[in-house]
Amino acid sequence: MAAGRPAIVRGVNDQLRRRSVGAPAARSALLTILGEYVLPASGGAWQETLIEALGTLGYKTHAARQALARSVSAGWLVTERHGRRSRVHLSPETAEMLRSGAARIYSFGEPWEWDGRWLLVVLRVPEERRDVRHRMRTRLAWAGFGSLGGGLWISPHVERERELADAGGGGSGAELVSFHGGLGALGDPARVIADAWDLDAVAEAYRAFVARFGRMRPRGAAAVFRAQTQLVHEWRKFPFLDPDLPNGMLPPRWPRRRAHDLFHERHAEWQDEACAWFAALEGGGERSAA
Repeated sequence: MAAGRPAIVRGVNDQLRRRSVGAPAARSALLTILGEYVLPASGGAWQETLIEALGTLGYKTHAARQALARSVSAGWLVTERHGRRSRVHLSPETAEMLRSGAARIYSFGEPWEWDGRWLLVVLRVPEERRDVRHRMRTRLAWAGFGSLGGGLWISPHVERERELADAGGGGSGAELVSFHGGLGALGDPARVIADAWDLDAVAEAYRAFVARFGRMRPRGAAAVFRAQTQLVHEWRKFPFLDPDLPNGMLPPRWPRRRAHDLFHERHAEWQDEACAWFAALEGGGERSAA
């Protein structure tokens, strides 16, 4: 049992990472609700609470129930029966992943000092293990690495080497080799960055975020809950999209600072009312169960 647990944790974490940056399908939205409202409270919620919350976001009851059922099957949630009703709780792996994700998204975009060192990772996967290669590429991208092709990935965040400590082995066939170093005399640093990351696409995503949430003025508790949840869902994609390069490597008028400030302003403005609306839903479920 103990030997298989790391593989189970990796599987859950890989699913959660993919859903974190996915299109706004019901399970992706559910993940945002779990991280924003369920994790900071008791770590559990009535099934009806989550279905109604997803309904407020525009998902039909069937899609919401299906999202919950699949999340239980995938190991994100565990269920607890109360008569004819169900209460769901975050699994330990999901709670850990959501805490890590929350720490990352709420601190993302803050200024940081770079010491000039790069982390280089060589990824080797047997040709026939395409599923493993795709999973490893997704994981490297989530950690902010850029691909230079030929299995070579780079990041200016040397400390993220720790995030890959359990990535190889375990029968996956993947092998990782890491190096620390600076860029030599050969090659153009700007070309290296352009090859590794599509910064134009990242900048456009930031501008779209600012345009959408900068003009949003929700009225009423349900509308504030909807706006807050959408805000967090969209912002949580940026640690995946943006490699968080040092300022000296970024193009002029880089739009991250405006998006960062807007996210924190709107989040602080809407948080209390959004959380109160969700808590009221949950309180109604508690009274129904009594």
